[in-house]
Amino acid sequence: MREQIEARIGHLKAELESGRQMMQELDEKRSGLSYTLMRISGAVQVLEELIAEDVEEAVLPQ
Repeated sequence: MREQIEARIGHLKAELESGRQMMQELDEKRSGLSYTLMRISGAVQVLEELIAEDVEEAVLPQ
């Protein structure tokens, strides 16, 4: 009986470690994705501002 319990403990500890590693990998991916989305958002904003300037110049030529 004791051997079965110890084997189960070993199995659960291995699963726990595996889960922790997966969580760390997902956190790293999430961080990278957040950074990428922030860069894309900034690029969209810049392009929208350029379009707005272009439209403004077309409507109000200097």
